[in-house]
Amino acid sequence: LVVGTGPVEVSSVAEVPPGLRTAAPALACPHCGAALEPDEATLICAAGHSFDVARQGYVTLLGGGGAAVVADDAAMIDARGRFLETGHYSAFLSAVADGAAAAEDAAAGAGSPLILDCGAGEGSYLSAAVERTGARVGIGLDLSKPAARRLARRGPRSCGVVANGWDRLPVGDGVVSAVLSVFAPRNAAEFARVLAPGGVVVALTPGPRHLHELVGPLGMISVEEGKVARLDSVLGRHLELVGRESLDWVMDLGPDAACDLVAMGPSAHHTEPEARRRAVEALLGADDTVPVSASGLVSVYRKA
Repeated sequence: LVVGTGPVEVSSVAEVPPGLRTAAPALACPHCGAALEPDEATLICAAGHSFDVARQGYVTLLGGGGAAVVADDAAMIDARGRFLETGHYSAFLSAVADGAAAAEDAAAGAGSPLILDCGAGEGSYLSAAVERTGARVGIGLDLSKPAARRLARRGPRSCGVVANGWDRLPVGDGVVSAVLSVFAPRNAAEFARVLAPGGVVVALTPGPRHLHELVGPLGMISVEEGKVARLDSVLGRHLELVGRESLDWVMDLGPDAACDLVAMGPSAHHTEPEARRRAVEALLGADDTVPVSASGLVSVYRKA
């Protein structure tokens, strides 16, 4: 037996969880690209590379090349979960799920669709898309182990995989009906490779006024100019743009929700919790809530 060289956690589960077992035929070894099969509490390829399932139910499929990005920590994943549970982003969740449903029937093959979320976080968008499309399983890829733990707890139609979205994705060729990219980097060539003909990429990107009331006072990272043009340039080399929806509304956020909104994104790497709380309280003043703009663009690209 040749053991994989990527980071592996010793398994203490009795067997591969249902979601991961369902997804296994679509997953690929990060070392040789061969298909993976479940074997007790392990995924193994024909070449003998073996990947133990962690006791929390997820699997690590890193190729050993090193991470190109900083993974979200547990505090960021927890903040994201709390904020999304408030319903303030329900329009985003619905629009992404509807975009995934635009995949053509041919992309499902003989069975129901399979959805991949690259940069899945704690899995809210993936779960919404799985429910909307009737997918047999949703594969959540994220470099963050806390994210993978949350994904693994979402039930038998979801699984968590620790992987670097900028590397070759540990997914087979042409096996995915829809790829979700929600406020996350986009590996366009890999998205095109794993998509079945008729499959779609659903990309949610921030609009120019997204969270602008918080950007200055809380030192958040602002939206780059020309983001949409770059999106079309990158994905348009491999896929065809077939739909686009702009979403804009104003949220009334209390102090906890406002702090979680900042803490769940990349700005959390540049601010301390105490400083965030003080800045939010200064914005609130004597009010109970602060108005904050939500702005996003949901773009759907199809593989011919």
